[in-house]
Amino acid sequence: MNTILIVDDEYVIADILGFALEDEGFLVEKASNGLKALEALKEKRVQLVITDYMMPLLNGEELVRSMREDPALSDLPVILMSGAQANQGCPDLFAAVFDKPFDMDCMIAKVRELLDT
Repeated sequence: MNTILIVDDEYVIADILGFALEDEGFLVEKASNGLKALEALKEKRVQLVITDYMMPLLNGEELVRSMREDPALSDLPVILMSGAQANQGCPDLFAAVFDKPFDMDCMIAKVRELLDT
């Protein structure tokens, strides 16, 4: 079973997305910022990360750049979800970019595509 890490400091969004993915049969882990996400990635086997851009401590871009420097995480697919226009500066870092609010069916379809399920 595939595990997805959701990284977002907005708990409501993380919960709604988490419930939707769990309903689709995925295991879900959550982190409230990029630093906690890096800690979780050291402890848990994850097949996909979905991250917000604007977060305290370590934003989505900084998180992905840190992941790409770690050989164990360098190929892990990451979906960016953001209401910020800042995501336009680094789309090559992400497997997909979704503007908030996003269509849940489209998000789930992209997750399935990336995980080949």
